[in-house]
Amino acid sequence: MPLDAPSLLVLHDGAAGNRRQALALAEALSPRVQELVLAPRAPWRFAAPRRLPFSVHAFGPAFARALAAPPPLAVGCGRQAALATRLLRARGSRVVQVLDPRLAPRHWDAVVAPAHDGLAGPNVLCLRGSLHPVDAAWLAKARETTPELGAAPGPRRLLLLGGPTRRCPWSKASVLQAFEALRAAQARDGGALWISGSRRTPPALTAALRSRLDTAQAPPDVLRLWASAADGPNPYAGFLGWAGALVVTADSANLLSEAAATEAPLWILGADAVSGRLAALVRELLDSGRARRFEEGLATGFAPYPLAPWVELPPLLAGLRRLLGLPPT
Repeated sequence: MPLDAPSLLVLHDGAAGNRRQALALAEALSPRVQELVLAPRAPWRFAAPRRLPFSVHAFGPAFARALAAPPPLAVGCGRQAALATRLLRARGSRVVQVLDPRLAPRHWDAVVAPAHDGLAGPNVLCLRGSLHPVDAAWLAKARETTPELGAAPGPRRLLLLGGPTRRCPWSKASVLQAFEALRAAQARDGGALWISGSRRTPPALTAALRSRLDTAQAPPDVLRLWASAADGPNPYAGFLGWAGALVVTADSANLLSEAAATEAPLWILGADAVSGRLAALVRELLDSGRARRFEEGLATGFAPYPLAPWVELPPLLAGLRRLLGLPPT
């Protein structure tokens, strides 16, 4: 499809995390966004973001058409998109790359990266966590579209699950233990307990949690597990909008960052098991007082504490507009 001249082109490889970050930034920059999922081909996909001869063929015909009619502005996220944005810049587009491209930032007009990537440069803008759309307006809209969740009794506690990784190797047993503790807190305090899985949540864990949920004894929005489309529409946004307390596994920068943008207390499960760059984000959440360890929640009965939501997109956009020569909003 030909690109409209005023539109902004969003590029990613289809990975959920890359798509969410690229769209969050693009939609904050422009009301007219077009999305292109790249179809990387050998040998270029192995070299990305480094250029090889005939790179016009790297991502299939849709991207070749974009190169033939380059948009004024493009935003990409991920290593494959980093090559695509480089190629568009050579054709005259202004380009923004999200996440460390593992190449000198000078190849892009602007690079947006989490602070824990350790990237620096005159055209590098850093934020504490990951890009996402969660803010007060987003949460208000989520509440508006899920009134049934708002009818659930409080306190409403939400367990957000990513998946174990080499840098955060949590076990099924540790999550089941946390679930039992949350069930005990629910039995003591009343309220609702919600569980939201992700694509990376191990199926064996999901099955074990499901077997422990006695939903026949509770209304569906008081005790609820969502793990896949088989459980119906994803209530993630509504969960975040209505939950009064969040417990999040420590493996996902995206989950942690979005949870930190809410007004709910946040407890991190497995905070001390994280290594590598993600550990810096977890430390920042804990040291800043925005989050606490899950063990502290157990000791205090998940009592609320003073907090300030992490709101990072507005100042980031202001810096980005300056770098790109765009007028302020």
